[in-house]
Amino acid sequence: MRVFRSNRHISVQIIDDEKQMTLVSASSGGKDFDGAEVGNKCEQAKKVGELIAQKALAAGTTEVIFDRGGNLYHGRVKALSDGAREGGLKF
Repeated sequence: MRVFRSNRHISVQIIDDEKQMTLVSASSGGKDFDGAEVGNKCEQAKKVGELIAQKALAAGTTEVIFDRGGNLYHGRVKALSDGAREGGLKF
């Protein structure tokens, strides 16, 4: 599970390294994300984590390795991982 954080949005992909393809992805700027009811960026990141967990479980993936992409593990990155864990993914 690879995380990318920009100033406005956060996005995450679950990638199969052996097949070199993206299995599922989600972003706070994506079409399938409705962030209108969500307040700040940390809450949006948590919703993205829950969304990626939901998509991953539907695709048959239950365990992932968390790659935070050099970002510190706090704030939005931590909120995203907490949302994914609450959604059912195991790290």
